[in-house]
Formats: sequence, structure tokens, C-alpha cells
Amino acid sequence: MNNPEKPSPHPLRKTLLIIEFSALTVLLASMGWFSRQTDPGHSINPAWLLIPAVASLGVFSSFIGLMYIRWVMAASAADQLRHKIVFSLLAITLIGVWIYGIASTWHSLNAI
Repeated sequence: MNNPEKPSPHPLRKTLLIIEFSALTVLLASMGWFSRQTDPGHSINPAWLLIPAVASLGVFSSFIGLMYIRWVMAASAADQLRHKIVFSLLAITLIGVWIYGIASTWHSLNAI
């Protein structure tokens, strides 16, 4: 049945979903490729780690964008400020965890 009250999806939703799942595919494929490249005494060029780093940033960014569309834009006008504050704290935390993970990875490569 057709529901006339159902709001149309946000125009960026489809694009963000495509980015998220494409980046996730690249991330998983690169992890599989790296697992096959780890022979004893064989090291991977650190530049190759840019592929999963950028892919994971794409996953995080599109996830945050979709979360914004679903959570903040769907909130009523009276609650929107509170939702934006909580969303901002959550987004900063997620990006901070990503930065910490990337920095830890690069730091561990330099320690070897």
C-alpha cells in the first residue's frame, strides 16, 4: 500500500550508503590482502596502509552522516539543539577513536 504520510528519504542517504558499503568492501578486501602478504621476514610497505586508512575513514564518515540524517534531522524542532549537541559529542568521539587508531598504527610501524 502507498502511505501518503511517509516522508521521502533525504537526497544524500543513497549516496552515503553507497560510500559506506563501497568503503567497507575496500577495507575488508585490503585486510584479506594484508593477511596473505604477511610472510616471516617480509614487511609490507607502510604506504599500502593508506588504503585501509582511507577506507575506514569513508566508513566512519558515511556512518556519521547517515546517523545525522536519521537522528538529528528527524528530531522535532524543539529537541533538535539537544540532539545536535549529543550527536556532536558522539561524532567527535568516533573521529577521535579513528585518529587514535591510525596514529597508533603508524607509531607501531616506526617502532619496528
